Amino acid sequence: MRQIVLDTETTGLDWKSGDRVIEIGCVELLDRKLTGRHYHVYINPQRNIDAGAMAVHGITNEFLTDKPVFKDIVSEFEAFVDGAELVIHNATFDVGFLNYELGLLGRPLLTAICPSVIDTLKLAKEQNPGKKASLNALCSLYEIDNTHRALHGALLDAELLADVYLAMTRGQESLIMMLDEPAPQQDDADAGGGLLERVPLRVLRATDEELAGHDKVLAEIAKANKGHCLWIPPEPVEPAAPAA
Repeated sequence: MRQIVLDTETTGLDWKSGDRVIEIGCVELLDRKLTGRHYHVYINPQRNIDAGAMAVHGITNEFLTDKPVFKDIVSEFEAFVDGAELVIHNATFDVGFLNYELGLLGRPLLTAICPSVIDTLKLAKEQNPGKKASLNALCSLYEIDNTHRALHGALLDAELLADVYLAMTRGQESLIMMLDEPAPQQDDADAGGGLLERVPLRVLRATDEELAGHDKVLAEIAKANKGHCLWIPPEPVEPAAPAA
């Protein structure tokens, strides 16, 4: 199972108003293990960055002046994520921006390149209703060190999110292992057709003291229910004597 944990930084909050992607960071998981492979690029958006966005990620217009534009990196980005399941925090945001960039170039949308997307923000809210679900809050919840995260950064945030995602879904690991394990087979030495010997079951019977205590509890139930108790069988009714 190949998964790509992905994050982006942008010029602003709304691609519908023309905001663009300026950084992409991805890390690869294979069978729920970090492979060490990653993809990271800064992109010249060919427009200015909003002051509010710059305060979040610290990326300046001057820094991006000599960086490639999206059309120059699109093929390598598509090749890295192709066919993988995406893991994204607040997936609507990142997928919306990347689909916008791909659409401007007439390329297939991200949702066509990758079979599915896991939104860890939605997953966190389902697992911990009423609690904060930001990346910082989840790092604190799952005891993941994020002290080096002074500002947002696509690759750094993708690396932290990978650790968070693995912690959030740790129970699935044992389930996958159980599904992958082959069914137990009879040992070759016992292949002569005989049945495997079963260990005798130990039968524990109630003591007289335990039986007396049980009867006492049933009597108290019957008393509280006006003589009715399902676990006390009715006394047998003797047949009436025949008429003389």
